[in-house]
Amino acid sequence: MERIVNLHIERLPEGVYLATSEDVQGLIAQGRTIQETIEIAHDVAKKLIEAQNDAATPLPPVRETFDYPLIINA
Repeated sequence: MERIVNLHIERLPEGVYLATSEDVQGLIAQGRTIQETIEIAHDVAKKLIEAQNDAATPLPPVRETFDYPLIINA
């Protein structure tokens, strides 16, 4: 089943990126680049959603539209 998860990504003062999500409780991912952070967040979200499904916790419905913040450091 496909699910859309909205990520919030921010650059930390240490120079790494941090991703969190209000859609998946407990999702926190950190990477050296935006792409690496998104990839890690994908893996973490998948595992958390699988764990929630195993625990029979209802997930939010799939949305037709969503926000995806892209941070560009120019």
